[in-house]
Amino acid sequence: MNTDELLEIGERIIGWARDGEQVEAVVVHELETEIRVYEGEIESFTSAESQGVGIRVIGDNRQGIAYAGTLDADVLGETLDEARDNAVYGSPDEYFGLAEPDGVAIPEMDLYDDGIEDFPTADKIAMAIELERAVTAGDARIIGVESADYVDAISAGAVISTTGIRHAGRDSGCYVAAYSLASEGDETQTGFGYSVARAPQGIDVDRASSDAVERATRLLGAVKAPSERITVVLDPYVTAQFLGIIAGTLSAESVLKGRSLFAERLGESVGASCLTLIDDPTDPDAFTATDTDGEGLASRRNVLIEGGDLNMFLHNSYTGRRLDTASTASAVRSYNSTPGVGAHALSLVPGNRSQAELIASVGNGVLIQGVAGLHSGVNGVSGDFSTGAEGLRIRNGELAEPIREVTIASTLQRMLQDVQEVGADVERLPMNASGVSLVVADITMSGE
Repeated sequence: MNTDELLEIGERIIGWARDGEQVEAVVVHELETEIRVYEGEIESFTSAESQGVGIRVIGDNRQGIAYAGTLDADVLGETLDEARDNAVYGSPDEYFGLAEPDGVAIPEMDLYDDGIEDFPTADKIAMAIELERAVTAGDARIIGVESADYVDAISAGAVISTTGIRHAGRDSGCYVAAYSLASEGDETQTGFGYSVARAPQGIDVDRASSDAVERATRLLGAVKAPSERITVVLDPYVTAQFLGIIAGTLSAESVLKGRSLFAERLGESVGASCLTLIDDPTDPDAFTATDTDGEGLASRRNVLIEGGDLNMFLHNSYTGRRLDTASTASAVRSYNSTPGVGAHALSLVPGNRSQAELIASVGNGVLIQGVAGLHSGVNGVSGDFSTGAEGLRIRNGELAEPIREVTIASTLQRMLQDVQEVGADVERLPMNASGVSLVVADITMSGE
């Protein structure tokens, strides 16, 4: 289904709006493929097509939503009626209202690569099999591959409303990922590697396999480390995980719910001067780039923290009204939900030095390669965090013995202030944050 057809369906729905009623339609059509191989054979294969419509109705300061997992013509009217019925039972809120065009031009972005449609299924399977084979052959200590996956998605969507929102677009994305198992003596370690692209032709299987091999084998022989306060270098994947949590505290939704540790700190210094955190869905290299947000407003570059100072919170149209400001085009949603607030494509402005140069400058510390239970180990209100970690000792500016079964702890507030340097090694990940190496001082490491 092309985007013109999605727009036509949305136009039909809002054409049924009654006087004094705001109506919004979100219409989607998606194709997904997921392939997992094990020992050279297909373990699971899913090829799915889904479509749906979500309708939001606002009237008399009440809001209702209904959705259907089909675009059949006879269901559209029923779904609209259901949304109206749900609005009747909703609690009134003077700030309810649909987004309105704000004059920001929708960026022209090429987020779709038709190479994804031209790539045969047999070749997708072969890519996953080759990934598994390359990992297994990468090192004699690799004893198996827990999974080797190929995943892709093509998404088309439209947002149309009675307030003048009218936009449709489509995007594509795919990735391969391998989870490896290495052994030496009685010890076993795991690792992972991945590669992302807009179409399969851009995937780098060699890089994904070599990363999976290196991450598993370099942790062999890991030991517990003594407890101490230490400088750490966060691997890009770990940094990206922390950025996702920090962005959650910068959501105006969290501010309104009293769950943001930065709620009263706009304009204040919240981090080191080398830190500039941006949510930029207009960056086409970001895996989650998008030309509009979940309410159909034009995407834009939002500078959340600039030179260490808290510059802004993320808003959708509702939180903008509640807090007497404007939407930052940060609405996130699926077709079957009301808009929330969230980051689209986070990144730190990179520095000038590679991870190896950062490690050399640290002298003595730890390279944190992986963390466990991070989301459950962070208190979004107080900022306290404690998470399991593993990685490599840094001695005299070089990587040394691996360590495991340690815990790193601090607070998000102190961690941001203790950042010493941002690396230049930006990594695009299959998530809403890009990674980069990050040097952080004075982290508490608990081990033996």
